[in-house]
Amino acid sequence: MTISSRTSEKGGALLTVLWVSAALAAIAFSVSMSIRAETDRAGTAADGLRAMYLATGSVDRGVQWLLWGTGAGNFFDRHYYSEKPRLNFSYPTGDVVVEMTPEAAKLDINRASGDDLLRLVTVVTGDSTRAREITNGILGWRGGAPAAPDLLSQTLGPTFQSRSASFEEIEELLLVRGMTPELYYGNYVAEGNGRLSPRGGLRDSLSVWGSQGPFDANAVSPALLQALGASPGAIAQLVQRRAQQPFRNLGEVAALGIPIDHLEVNGEHLIWNIRATARLRRPDGSPSEVVRSASAVATLVLPPKNRRRDPIRLKVLRFYEDAWSEFAAAPPAPAAGALLP
Repeated sequence: MTISSRTSEKGGALLTVLWVSAALAAIAFSVSMSIRAETDRAGTAADGLRAMYLATGSVDRGVQWLLWGTGAGNFFDRHYYSEKPRLNFSYPTGDVVVEMTPEAAKLDINRASGDDLLRLVTVVTGDSTRAREITNGILGWRGGAPAAPDLLSQTLGPTFQSRSASFEEIEELLLVRGMTPELYYGNYVAEGNGRLSPRGGLRDSLSVWGSQGPFDANAVSPALLQALGASPGAIAQLVQRRAQQPFRNLGEVAALGIPIDHLEVNGEHLIWNIRATARLRRPDGSPSEVVRSASAVATLVLPPKNRRRDPIRLKVLRFYEDAWSEFAAAPPAPAAGALLP
C-alpha cells in the first residue's frame, strides 16, 4: 500500500468521523429542543391550571360575598354597590380582580323589540347589513312560527329548525345566522395608532335574565349605552369614572353627557354575574402573562313576605370557565380591597 493510499484512507475515516459527529450533534440538538418545548408546554399548562383554580376559587368567594354581605353596613348590599366597584383578592401565587354586575343591566333578549336589538347589534358589528341579518335571526328563533331556513346558521344543516320559543340560554345566540364567536364573546380591534383594544361581545349586552330598562348605569355595557344614544366620548368618561367609584345618582351620569332616560342607579338586583380574572405572579413578584377568567350567574332567593325572618338563600344558575374580561389585557391591581371574614 502506497503512502498516498494510506493518507486517503485516513482522510476518509476522519471525514466519516466528522459527519457522524455532526449527525449526532444535530440529533442531540433536536432532542434537547423537543424536551425543552415539552417542558415549556407542560409548565404553561400547569400555570394555566393554577390560574384557573385561582379564578374559580375567587368566583366562589364572590358568591359568598353576595350571600353574606346583604345586610346593612357589610361590604355588599343588593340595593347598592360597594364603595369599591371591584374586589381585589391576593394569594401567594397571584392576584385576582372580581367584578359583580347585575344581569338586569343587560337587555332581555326574549322581550327586546326588533328596533332595540337592531341598534345594539349594529353597534357591536359595525355593519348594518349583518346586524339586520342577525336581528332577523333572533326574532325568527324566538318567534311563534318556524323561522325561514335562511334565518338559521348555515352550520346547523337542513334538519335543524329554530326553537320558535324563548331563548333558554344565551349561548343559543351562537346558532343564529350571521353570528360568530368573535361577535358573541368579544374580540380585540385595531385602533388608529395600530394598538389593539378589547371590545366586548353581545353576551355582555344581552341576557335571558335581562330587562327592558331602566339599566344600571354602574354596570351597563358600553355597547348598550351607545345603542341608547350615548356618544363614544361620553361613554369612555363614564367607564373611567365608575371604575374608580360607583355612581350614586343620575345627576352625576347626566353631567357626563349621557342620556339618562333608560338608566338608573341603586336599584334592587337579585341576579348577579360574578366574574373573576386571575393573573399569576412570578417568583420576583412581577405579574405573569398567564391569565384565566371564570364567572358564575347567581340569584338571591328572598324569603316569602310572611316569613321575613327566614335567611336569604342563594342559587347558582350557571358557571362559566371561559369568561372574558378587560382585565385579561392588564394585570390586576395588588389586593388592597376588602378580605373575606
